[in-house]
Amino acid sequence: MVLDRNLCFSAANPAYLDATNRSFEDLDGRFLFDVFPNDGEGREVLLRSLKRVLDTGEPDTIAYIEYEIPRPERLGGGMERRYWTAVHTPLRDARGEVQFILQNTVDITELARLRAAASDPFGDSFGAAVELVQRAREAEHENRTRADPLDAFRRLFDEAPGIIALLQGPDHTFTYANQAYRRFVGDRHLVGLAIRDALPEVVEQGFPDLLDHVFATGEPMLGFGARVLIGDPARGATNETYLDFSYTAIRDSAGDISGILVQGYDRSDSVRANQRQRLLLDELNHRVKNTLSTVQSLARRSFSSTGDPQAARRVFEARILALSNAHNLLSEHHWESAELATILQLEIEAFGSDRVRAEGEGIRLNPKATIALAMVFHELASNALKYGALAGPDGRVTVSWERDGDEVRLEWREENLQASIDSIASGFGTRMLKRIVEGELLGRLSVDFPPRGLAWSMVVPCHEIEDLGTQLRQH
Repeated sequence: MVLDRNLCFSAANPAYLDATNRSFEDLDGRFLFDVFPNDGEGREVLLRSLKRVLDTGEPDTIAYIEYEIPRPERLGGGMERRYWTAVHTPLRDARGEVQFILQNTVDITELARLRAAASDPFGDSFGAAVELVQRAREAEHENRTRADPLDAFRRLFDEAPGIIALLQGPDHTFTYANQAYRRFVGDRHLVGLAIRDALPEVVEQGFPDLLDHVFATGEPMLGFGARVLIGDPARGATNETYLDFSYTAIRDSAGDISGILVQGYDRSDSVRANQRQRLLLDELNHRVKNTLSTVQSLARRSFSSTGDPQAARRVFEARILALSNAHNLLSEHHWESAELATILQLEIEAFGSDRVRAEGEGIRLNPKATIALAMVFHELASNALKYGALAGPDGRVTVSWERDGDEVRLEWREENLQASIDSIASGFGTRMLKRIVEGELLGRLSVDFPPRGLAWSMVVPCHEIEDLGTQLRQH
């Protein structure tokens, strides 16, 4: 008969059905131990054998097992004690994974009964049968005695967090791989395969050569944070991993090297965390340098543009506050991006004016553009408050923006000005605007003077100001 990985019946031949007094309709799709319940030792022996096949991918034999099965009602009902030998063979799919177990059973109940009648006076034929059953029982007892420590080691190794494998011979053939190792290589079939066949992707990476050296010399091999490219058959991809590992020679009773013990620990998560930390530190250093450079420029320009130290200090502090506001906004969003409308509102609020209207679609700015436009809006609002539309009671400011192909067009328009054009379109503020828009953002800046008005126009490439996520969505 055939069981699936859940130990449910998938097929059974007539001989099995006759031996168990069942029809296939009674078995199809049902759990083995629901059909043939048994709370005794027989259940444990059978379950261990089936589990070994699933865990190792190797056939397993039960030389002798006592297992009761239900007797059909037509034969009187109840339970009937039967004796069996069984061979469990793995059936694999196209990828080499165990999908089913073929059980080949032989009912030896009559032989067992002959053994119980060992005092029967009949001659050699009965004696040979009795001896056969006795040897089968002894062989099964010996196998179980040997298997118990091995099962204990398998359970111990399978529960270990690190990867463990046993390789045999000069070809480094897998004889065992624990659950962690199998997960590490994408749950591929390993047992019975040489490493060059089981994991062909590691050949060019040199790992079989290291195993050859250990097998030839007996010298252990250690690796720390080694980069290993492992295939993922399920996704058809390759995973980049980092591994601490050791190769240790295994010697037989004569002292000759017979295999290699492989142990390791997947450090991929910690290595990537360290890499991210280094990137963050590099980014932090870059931002600090840029910020210091901006502060130096603000200080130099602020204190050189006026002869009044107190006025210069106030201008400088206001610009530092604008810079700080932009930093705070970016920090709230993990220094990834900020909305253009939000940074405009933040800088306008600092001047306490409600005569500024904003019009435009949602545009997310990258960190560099966030800081740059924060300084632009600060300078424009500061000039409007001193000399422009916000200096008088009737002035108004409209800020509008739109995406035009691969560019963003932004306009700052002031109406009902009372100051002269010369006082507005000159000075450090104007020079600073040009430096930011044309120098930092690689855009174009122009100014127009309609009647009693002022209009600053800025055109900036999208890739210079938009965050990466927006750029990817646009393309």
